[in-house]
This record gives sequence, C-alpha cells and structure tokens, in this order.
Amino acid sequence: MNKLFLAMSLSTALGACASMHDAPPAQSNYGMLTNAQGMTLYVFDKDAAGSGKSVCNGPCATNWPPLLAGEKDQARGDWSMVDRDDGRRQWAYKGRPLYNWSKDQKPGDTSGDGFLNNQWHVARP
Repeated sequence: MNKLFLAMSLSTALGACASMHDAPPAQSNYGMLTNAQGMTLYVFDKDAAGSGKSVCNGPCATNWPPLLAGEKDQARGDWSMVDRDDGRRQWAYKGRPLYNWSKDQKPGDTSGDGFLNNQWHVARP
C-alpha cells in the first residue's frame, strides 16, 4: 500500500510541475491582462510589435519591470518571448512585450495607463 501511495503522490507532483509550464504567463482579469498576482500588465508604444526586442531597459525597466519568462517556458499561441538587453527573456502577447508598473499598488490598479505622453497602455486580450 505504501508503494501505491508513493506512486500516486509522485504522479500528482509531476503533473503539477508540468501544468505550471502549461499555464499562460498572464491571465485576463477586469478586461485586461494581469500577472499571476493579479497586477495589471502594460505595453509600450516604442516596442515594435513582432520585433522580438524590448526597448525598455535600464532605468525604464526599474519603473516598468518586464514580465520575465522562466528558463523552461516556451512560446505558444499568442504568447511569445522577446530577448532583453540583459540576456533575459520577456513574455510578449501578440508580439508586444509585457510589463508591470512599479506604481500600481493592488490588483486592478491601472495608474500606468496613458503614462509618458500616452505611450504606455493597459495590455488587453
């Protein structure tokens, strides 16, 4: 009986690990894309959709932290990844890199929408 329990537990744990990488990197809440904590995600007009690159680096990325992809994450459907200047990979939705905004305090906040002469926008599905 202990071997059966161990086998079932291992199977459940492995299934959970596999599903973590199968889940989309963001979700749709309040009609916008949010990260795993429910915080609003944004897109930047200066990022060329489909370029495979983020132009928000250095101090920009301090205020607008990128939605980073894990080492084992893979693109699928509308979700892709772009390369960052620091060598990390960032999630993109429909070719547009996704960012958090450091000034948002709680899920549902959208204080970054329209920021910097209307160059930052809430990411929408």
